Order: sequence, then structure tokens, then C-alpha cells
Amino acid sequence: MTRKPKVLDDPFADVSAAKRKAGTQPGQAKGQCLCGTVRFEIDVPARWAWHDHTRASRIAHGAVYATYVGSWRKRFRVTEGEDSITRYDDAATKTSRSFCSRCGTPLFYERGRSKHMINIPRALFKNRTGREPLYHIGIDELQAWAYMGTPLGPLKGYPGVVWERPRKKKAFDFPGA
Repeated sequence: MTRKPKVLDDPFADVSAAKRKAGTQPGQAKGQCLCGTVRFEIDVPARWAWHDHTRASRIAHGAVYATYVGSWRKRFRVTEGEDSITRYDDAATKTSRSFCSRCGTPLFYERGRSKHMINIPRALFKNRTGREPLYHIGIDELQAWAYMGTPLGPLKGYPGVVWERPRKKKAFDFPGA
């Protein structure tokens, strides 16, 4: 009789599917859309996390890049508002993007070639997901207008607003002056 090998990187391998579905085990990250209509959770740790610089993610999120958390589909659950989720299927790229039909929040990104995974914007989670976004996808599509960590200073007269100060021009020393 052969035994099924235990999955070493799954801390919930011994937790029954019924307990997982009931949400009784520790280690869940909960998230929601902006209006709170759609709520979901994943078992942590997430599979991985990354920054996506591709044009499709920029357009879908209206931002310079999107940060995603990838979860195994079997460790992901929509807990409220499933009927408020609408999808956009892109036949050319074999991808799907889901949104809250009430507030428009981008919810889930799925790829046809990876049906066992679901990708969720990191910003939608209230707590830790067990993974830091250490990877960059589409870095060759990084935009020149993206903030790259340059020093910021307060903008006088506007509390809470900071700005990138113009770089000081170096004085040119004329020889013999």
C-alpha cells in the first residue's frame, strides 16, 4: 500500500476540508472591495506575491503597477457578495479579471494557463498574507513617471502633502576663475 506524500509547504495539509470551509483554523487573510459588498479570504501563507508592471494591469487598476497575492484556488473563498462579482474575459490573452459590480474595485485576476491559482490585489487585504511582494513582472514595461523612492519633502502650506524636490544644480567651476 502506498501512502500519499505530505505536502511540506502547506501548513494546513492536516486540516480537513470541512474545517477549512468553516474557517475554524488559524491563519486566514481576509479582504474586501471598497464598498464591502464582496468579502473573501485565503489561507495563509499565500503562495507568492509580486508587483505587476504590465500595461494590462496598469490599465485595469488605473495605477503605475498592481501588487498581487497569488493563492491556491482551493485555499480561497468568497464569503459574501458572490452575486455582486462581474467578470471581464479576454479571449486573446486567456485571462479573466473580476470586479465588484457595485463599486468597481478590481477583485481577482485569473490566467487560463494557471487554473489552480487565483491572484488578488494585495491592497484588498486587511491583514498580513504571509508573503512579501519580492518579484516584479513586466519590469521592462516600467513607466518613466513611476515613483522610485526618491527623497520627499513637505509641501509648504499643504499639510500631509509631500513632493519630490527638484535636484539642486551643481555649480560649475570654471578653470581659472
